[in-house]
Amino acid sequence: MSIPELVLMGFIIGLTGALAPGPTLIATIRSALRVGWTAGPRVTLGHIIIEMAIIVLIVVGISSFPDNLQPVIAGLGGTALILFGGMTLFGARKAVISTDKSMEYLSGPVIAGFLTSISNPYFWIWWFSVGSALLLSSLTLGIAGPVAFTAGHWAADFGWYTLVSVSIHQSKTMLSDRMYQGILLICGIILILFGIWFLIPALPC
Repeated sequence: MSIPELVLMGFIIGLTGALAPGPTLIATIRSALRVGWTAGPRVTLGHIIIEMAIIVLIVVGISSFPDNLQPVIAGLGGTALILFGGMTLFGARKAVISTDKSMEYLSGPVIAGFLTSISNPYFWIWWFSVGSALLLSSLTLGIAGPVAFTAGHWAADFGWYTLVSVSIHQSKTMLSDRMYQGILLICGIILILFGIWFLIPALPC
């Protein structure tokens, strides 16, 4: 894949993760109600801090993996993408954007983004299955590959959480649940297609 293609892949797959209902999204909503539209970028910064450390660990670890393990990693990543895609499709019908009082203890958007990311099991599962497989694939272009993929991934996080915080700040209402459900359906399909794309090279000839 080319650098622009990796950026696009990082953006699309990153968007599917950002859109998933979870504590980081809730933290963005609650922070936006308190501090305004800047909540989205600030929550994203906290999220990026922990992701940066994970990405470095994965890239360093991948470089020491034997070549015969790479198809296994790709296979696990593809399977995880399909599972996450199925979960997204299944949950999309009843998905709503809602607030949660349990997030009120978080003192600021940056800290909220950091803590809600590091405490989310889905976050760790994603990075050490799907994320590691994608980074492995991107390394075929050298270090520029992971940088391009990560840039696209973070652009998706920044764009989505900023959109959420801006919409809440301007209208004091949340995005339409029906619109949100439609977006999740599309993301679920995209995840499954990417999973199949990853599994095909991993299958024995």
